[in-house]
Amino acid sequence: MATALVTPAAAKDKLVINSYGGAYEQIHRKLVIEPFMKKYDVDVQVVTAYSADALAQVRAQKASPQFDVIHFSGGQEVVAAREGLISPIKAEELANAKDLYPFATEGLSRGEGPVHAVAAIGLLYNKDKAPKKPARWADLWDPAYKDHIVLTDLSNSYGLLGFLMMNKVKGGEIKNPEPGFTAVKDLLDSAVVVSTSPEMQQNFAQNDAWVAPYAQDYAYTLRKAGLPIEFVQGAEGTPAVYLTANLVANRPNHDLAKKFIDFSLSAEVQEGWARELRYSPTNKATKLDDTLAKEVVYGEQAVSGLIRFDPVEVDAARASLVERWKKLIAR
Repeated sequence: MATALVTPAAAKDKLVINSYGGAYEQIHRKLVIEPFMKKYDVDVQVVTAYSADALAQVRAQKASPQFDVIHFSGGQEVVAAREGLISPIKAEELANAKDLYPFATEGLSRGEGPVHAVAAIGLLYNKDKAPKKPARWADLWDPAYKDHIVLTDLSNSYGLLGFLMMNKVKGGEIKNPEPGFTAVKDLLDSAVVVSTSPEMQQNFAQNDAWVAPYAQDYAYTLRKAGLPIEFVQGAEGTPAVYLTANLVANRPNHDLAKKFIDFSLSAEVQEGWARELRYSPTNKATKLDDTLAKEVVYGEQAVSGLIRFDPVEVDAARASLVERWKKLIAR
Protein backbone atom coordinates (compact mmCIF):
# COMPACT_ATOMS: atom_id res chain seq x y z
CA MET A 1 0.00 0.00 0.00
CA ALA A 2 1.49 3.35 -1.02
CA THR A 3 2.36 5.79 1.74
CA ALA A 4 1.05 9.29 1.24
CA LEU A 5 3.65 12.01 1.45
CA VAL A 6 2.82 14.76 3.94
CA THR A 7 4.26 18.15 3.06
CA PRO A 8 4.92 20.24 6.14
CA ALA A 9 3.29 23.64 6.16
CA ALA A 10 5.69 26.40 5.23
CA ALA A 11 6.83 28.40 8.23
CA LYS A 12 5.45 31.91 8.30
CA ASP A 13 7.77 34.87 7.96
CA LYS A 14 8.42 36.46 11.33
CA LEU A 15 9.17 39.92 12.61
CA VAL A 16 10.44 40.78 16.07
CA ILE A 17 9.52 44.24 17.36
CA ASN A 18 9.28 46.09 20.65
CA SER A 19 6.31 47.87 22.15
CA TYR A 20 5.89 49.87 25.34
CA GLY A 21 3.56 47.73 27.44
CA GLY A 22 0.32 48.69 29.16
CA ALA A 23 -2.47 50.49 27.34
CA TYR A 24 -0.07 51.56 24.61
CA GLU A 25 0.83 47.99 23.70
CA GLN A 26 -2.80 46.91 23.76
CA ILE A 27 -3.68 49.58 21.22
CA HIS A 28 -0.49 48.88 19.25
CA ARG A 29 -1.61 45.28 18.85
CA LYS A 30 -5.14 46.32 17.91
CA LEU A 31 -4.23 48.98 15.35
CA VAL A 32 -0.99 47.76 13.84
CA ILE A 33 0.33 44.37 14.88
CA GLU A 34 -2.73 42.15 14.49
CA PRO A 35 -4.01 43.78 11.24
CA PHE A 36 -0.50 43.55 9.78
CA MET A 37 -0.20 39.86 10.65
CA LYS A 38 -3.56 39.19 9.01
CA LYS A 39 -2.83 41.20 5.88
CA TYR A 40 0.58 39.68 5.21
CA ASP A 41 0.08 36.27 6.86
CA VAL A 42 3.15 36.69 9.06
CA ASP A 43 3.99 36.26 12.72
CA VAL A 44 4.97 39.32 14.75
CA GLN A 45 6.71 38.65 18.05
CA VAL A 46 6.40 41.53 20.51
CA VAL A 47 8.99 42.22 23.21
CA THR A 48 7.90 44.78 25.80
CA ALA A 49 10.76 47.27 26.09
CA TYR A 50 10.66 51.01 26.69
CA SER A 51 12.98 53.21 24.68
CA ALA A 52 16.06 53.29 26.90
CA ASP A 53 15.93 49.53 27.48
CA ALA A 54 15.24 48.92 23.80
CA LEU A 55 18.36 50.86 22.84
CA ALA A 56 20.40 48.93 25.40
CA GLN A 57 19.14 45.63 24.00
CA VAL A 58 19.83 46.56 20.37
CA ARG A 59 23.29 47.77 21.36
CA ALA A 60 24.04 44.55 23.25
CA GLN A 61 22.83 42.50 20.27
CA LYS A 62 24.81 44.43 17.65
CA ALA A 63 26.86 41.39 16.58
CA SER A 64 23.73 39.27 16.28
CA PRO A 65 20.62 41.48 16.29
CA GLN A 66 17.32 39.94 17.38
CA PHE A 67 14.90 42.78 16.57
CA ASP A 68 13.66 43.70 13.11
CA VAL A 69 11.84 46.93 13.98
CA ILE A 70 12.66 48.98 17.04
CA HIS A 71 10.43 51.78 18.33
CA PHE A 72 11.76 54.77 20.24
CA SER A 73 10.01 57.66 21.96
CA GLY A 74 12.89 59.49 23.60
CA GLY A 75 15.10 60.43 20.65
CA GLN A 76 17.20 57.26 20.94
CA GLU A 77 17.05 56.82 17.17
CA VAL A 78 19.71 59.53 16.96
CA VAL A 79 22.16 57.41 18.94
CA ALA A 80 21.10 54.19 17.20
CA ALA A 81 21.72 55.68 13.77
CA ARG A 82 25.04 57.15 14.80
CA GLU A 83 26.19 53.77 16.12
CA GLY A 84 25.04 51.88 13.03
CA LEU A 85 22.40 49.95 14.97
CA ILE A 86 19.63 50.90 12.56
CA SER A 87 19.61 51.05 8.77
CA PRO A 88 18.58 54.08 6.70
CA ILE A 89 15.23 54.04 4.91
CA LYS A 90 14.59 55.96 1.71
CA ALA A 91 11.33 57.90 1.49
CA GLU A 92 10.49 56.17 -1.79
CA GLU A 93 10.57 52.82 0.04
CA LEU A 94 7.55 53.89 2.10
CA ALA A 95 4.26 54.31 0.25
CA ASN A 96 2.89 56.64 2.92
CA ALA A 97 5.94 58.90 3.12
CA LYS A 98 4.51 61.29 0.53
CA ASP A 99 1.61 62.09 2.89
CA LEU A 100 3.69 62.76 6.00
CA TYR A 101 4.37 66.22 7.38
CA PRO A 102 8.00 67.22 6.66
CA PHE A 103 9.04 66.89 10.31
CA ALA A 104 8.09 63.19 10.22
CA THR A 105 10.60 62.35 7.49
CA GLU A 106 13.46 64.76 8.13
CA GLY A 107 15.26 62.14 10.22
CA LEU A 108 15.49 59.79 7.23
CA SER A 109 18.44 61.79 5.92
CA ARG A 110 20.28 61.05 9.18
CA GLY A 111 19.56 57.32 8.95
CA GLU A 112 16.68 57.42 11.45
CA GLY A 113 13.21 55.97 11.03
CA PRO A 114 10.08 58.06 10.35
CA VAL A 115 7.89 59.61 13.04
CA HIS A 116 4.65 57.62 13.25
CA ALA A 117 2.96 59.49 16.11
CA VAL A 118 3.38 62.58 18.27
CA ALA A 119 2.71 63.07 21.97
CA ALA A 120 2.35 66.83 22.36
CA ILE A 121 3.52 68.50 25.56
CA GLY A 122 1.59 71.43 26.97
CA LEU A 123 -0.33 72.37 30.08
CA LEU A 124 -2.79 70.05 31.80
CA TYR A 125 -5.24 71.89 34.01
CA ASN A 126 -8.14 71.05 36.27
CA LYS A 127 -11.01 72.96 34.68
CA ASP A 128 -13.18 72.59 37.79
CA LYS A 129 -10.66 73.89 40.30
CA ALA A 130 -8.15 76.13 38.52
CA PRO A 131 -9.19 79.78 38.93
CA LYS A 132 -8.64 80.37 35.22
CA LYS A 133 -7.52 78.54 32.10
CA PRO A 134 -3.78 78.87 31.44
CA ALA A 135 -2.85 80.05 27.96
CA ARG A 136 0.92 80.29 27.99
CA TRP A 137 3.89 78.42 29.42
CA ALA A 138 4.72 81.64 31.25
CA ASP A 139 1.48 81.21 33.22
CA LEU A 140 3.22 78.56 35.34
CA TRP A 141 4.69 81.48 37.28
CA ASP A 142 1.30 83.18 37.71
CA PRO A 143 0.64 83.54 41.48
CA ALA A 144 -2.94 82.37 40.83
CA TYR A 145 -1.64 78.79 40.56
CA LYS A 146 0.78 78.92 43.50
CA ASP A 147 0.89 75.70 45.57
CA HIS A 148 -1.10 73.79 42.94
CA ILE A 149 1.55 73.04 40.29
CA VAL A 150 3.04 69.63 39.45
CA LEU A 151 6.41 69.33 37.73
CA THR A 152 7.88 66.14 36.27
CA ASP A 153 11.36 64.77 36.86
CA LEU A 154 13.79 65.11 33.97
CA SER A 155 14.35 61.34 33.92
CA ASN A 156 10.90 61.25 32.31
CA SER A 157 10.91 62.29 28.61
CA TYR A 158 7.82 64.42 29.17
CA GLY A 159 9.51 66.13 32.08
CA LEU A 160 12.67 66.79 30.11
CA LEU A 161 10.75 68.38 27.23
CA GLY A 162 8.65 70.42 29.64
CA PHE A 163 11.83 71.75 31.25
CA LEU A 164 13.42 72.58 27.89
CA MET A 165 10.31 74.55 26.95
CA MET A 166 10.31 76.42 30.27
CA ASN A 167 13.98 77.17 29.67
CA LYS A 168 13.20 78.42 26.15
CA VAL A 169 10.40 80.65 27.42
CA LYS A 170 12.81 82.19 29.92
CA GLY A 171 15.38 82.89 27.21
CA GLY A 172 17.60 79.81 27.49
CA GLU A 173 18.62 77.13 25.03
CA ILE A 174 19.80 73.55 25.38
CA LYS A 175 23.42 74.59 25.79
CA ASN A 176 22.39 77.32 28.24
CA PRO A 177 19.90 75.85 30.74
CA GLU A 178 20.61 78.46 33.40
CA PRO A 179 17.41 80.49 32.81
CA GLY A 180 15.33 77.33 33.09
CA PHE A 181 16.91 76.12 36.32
CA THR A 182 16.62 79.59 37.85
CA ALA A 183 12.95 79.75 36.88
CA VAL A 184 12.20 76.24 38.16
CA LYS A 185 13.93 77.05 41.45
CA ASP A 186 11.37 79.82 41.89
CA LEU A 187 8.56 77.26 41.48
CA LEU A 188 9.87 74.49 43.70
CA ASP A 189 8.67 75.92 47.00
CA SER A 190 5.09 75.85 45.71
CA ALA A 191 5.15 72.79 43.43
CA VAL A 192 5.21 69.00 43.69
CA VAL A 193 7.73 66.98 41.65
CA VAL A 194 6.71 63.56 40.31
CA SER A 195 8.50 60.96 38.17
CA THR A 196 5.73 58.88 36.62
CA SER A 197 2.32 59.18 35.02
CA PRO A 198 0.52 57.38 37.88
CA GLU A 199 1.98 59.93 40.30
CA MET A 200 0.68 62.69 38.06
CA GLN A 201 -2.80 61.15 38.20
CA GLN A 202 -2.61 60.82 41.97
CA ASN A 203 -1.82 64.50 42.37
CA PHE A 204 -4.75 65.60 40.24
CA ALA A 205 -7.07 63.11 41.95
CA GLN A 206 -6.04 63.51 45.56
CA ASN A 207 -3.63 66.39 46.10
CA ASP A 208 -5.49 69.35 44.62
CA ALA A 209 -3.22 69.86 41.60
CA TRP A 210 -4.40 72.52 39.17
CA VAL A 211 -1.74 72.83 36.47
CA ALA A 212 1.07 70.61 35.18
CA PRO A 213 3.30 70.61 32.10
CA TYR A 214 2.68 67.16 30.60
CA ALA A 215 1.49 65.21 27.57
CA GLN A 216 -1.75 65.66 25.68
CA ASP A 217 -2.44 61.93 25.49
CA TYR A 218 -2.29 61.68 29.28
CA ALA A 219 -4.92 64.39 29.65
CA TYR A 220 -7.22 61.96 27.86
CA THR A 221 -6.17 59.14 30.20
CA LEU A 222 -7.09 61.32 33.18
CA ARG A 223 -10.46 62.23 31.67
CA LYS A 224 -11.20 58.54 31.15
CA ALA A 225 -10.46 58.10 34.86
CA GLY A 226 -13.17 60.65 35.63
CA LEU A 227 -10.97 63.69 36.26
CA PRO A 228 -11.89 67.11 34.74
CA ILE A 229 -8.53 67.61 33.04
CA GLU A 230 -8.07 69.58 29.83
CA PHE A 231 -5.00 70.25 27.69
CA VAL A 232 -3.70 73.60 26.45
CA GLN A 233 -1.10 74.18 23.75
CA GLY A 234 0.99 76.98 25.21
CA ALA A 235 1.02 80.06 22.99
CA GLU A 236 4.84 80.03 22.87
CA GLY A 237 4.87 76.63 21.12
CA THR A 238 4.33 72.93 21.66
CA PRO A 239 7.29 70.63 22.30
CA ALA A 240 6.55 67.00 21.64
CA VAL A 241 7.68 63.43 21.99
CA TYR A 242 8.23 62.00 18.52
CA LEU A 243 7.58 58.28 18.30
CA THR A 244 9.71 56.65 15.61
CA ALA A 245 9.75 53.24 13.94
CA ASN A 246 13.26 52.14 12.97
CA LEU A 247 14.79 49.43 10.80
CA VAL A 248 17.32 47.36 12.75
CA ALA A 249 20.59 46.83 10.87
CA ASN A 250 21.91 43.47 9.72
CA ARG A 251 18.64 41.54 9.74
CA PRO A 252 17.59 39.32 6.82
CA ASN A 253 14.00 40.52 6.32
CA HIS A 254 14.30 44.26 5.74
CA ASP A 255 11.61 44.27 3.05
CA LEU A 256 9.00 42.90 5.42
CA ALA A 257 10.17 45.21 8.22
CA LYS A 258 9.76 48.23 5.92
CA LYS A 259 6.22 47.11 5.15
CA PHE A 260 5.50 47.02 8.87
CA ILE A 261 6.92 50.51 9.36
CA ASP A 262 4.94 51.80 6.37
CA PHE A 263 1.76 50.19 7.75
CA SER A 264 2.23 52.29 10.92
CA LEU A 265 2.26 55.45 8.84
CA SER A 266 -1.11 54.97 7.13
CA ALA A 267 -3.87 57.53 7.65
CA GLU A 268 -6.19 54.81 8.93
CA VAL A 269 -3.77 53.63 11.62
CA GLN A 270 -3.03 57.20 12.69
CA GLU A 271 -6.72 57.99 13.01
CA GLY A 272 -6.86 55.02 15.36
CA TRP A 273 -4.01 56.30 17.52
CA ALA A 274 -5.73 59.68 17.77
CA ARG A 275 -9.06 58.09 18.66
CA GLU A 276 -7.74 55.54 21.14
CA LEU A 277 -4.95 57.43 22.93
CA ARG A 278 -5.02 60.99 21.56
CA TYR A 279 -1.66 60.79 19.82
CA SER A 280 -1.34 63.41 17.12
CA PRO A 281 -1.05 62.14 13.53
CA THR A 282 2.00 62.71 11.36
CA ASN A 283 0.11 61.79 8.17
CA LYS A 284 -1.64 64.89 6.82
CA ALA A 285 -4.17 62.70 5.00
CA THR A 286 -5.57 61.51 8.35
CA LYS A 287 -9.24 62.44 8.75
CA LEU A 288 -10.53 63.23 12.25
CA ASP A 289 -13.98 64.32 13.32
CA ASP A 290 -14.34 67.80 14.82
CA THR A 291 -14.38 66.64 18.44
CA LEU A 292 -11.28 64.49 18.07
CA ALA A 293 -9.47 67.13 16.02
CA LYS A 294 -9.75 69.54 18.96
CA GLU A 295 -8.08 67.06 21.31
CA VAL A 296 -4.87 66.50 19.31
CA VAL A 297 -2.46 68.59 17.27
CA TYR A 298 -4.23 68.39 13.92
CA GLY A 299 -3.91 70.29 10.67
CA GLU A 300 -1.22 72.45 9.08
CA GLN A 301 -1.70 75.42 11.42
CA ALA A 302 -1.58 73.39 14.63
CA VAL A 303 1.36 71.32 13.43
CA SER A 304 3.28 74.50 12.62
CA GLY A 305 3.36 75.19 16.37
CA LEU A 306 5.20 71.96 17.15
CA ILE A 307 8.73 72.39 18.44
CA ARG A 308 11.35 69.69 18.12
CA PHE A 309 14.42 70.36 20.16
CA ASP A 310 17.50 69.15 18.27
CA PRO A 311 17.66 65.47 19.26
CA VAL A 312 21.46 65.40 18.89
CA GLU A 313 21.83 68.33 21.29
CA VAL A 314 19.27 66.86 23.69
CA ASP A 315 21.09 63.54 23.74
CA ALA A 316 24.41 65.25 24.42
CA ALA A 317 22.96 67.35 27.24
CA ARG A 318 20.58 64.81 28.79
CA ALA A 319 22.91 63.36 31.46
CA SER A 320 24.15 66.72 32.71
CA LEU A 321 20.63 68.18 32.79
CA VAL A 322 19.30 65.23 34.79
CA GLU A 323 22.22 65.41 37.22
CA ARG A 324 21.77 69.12 37.78
CA TRP A 325 18.03 68.64 38.21
CA LYS A 326 18.60 66.03 40.91
CA LYS A 327 20.81 68.42 42.84
CA LEU A 328 18.26 71.22 42.48
CA ILE A 329 15.27 69.27 43.78
CA ALA A 330 17.30 67.64 46.58
CA ARG A 331 17.78 70.98 48.30
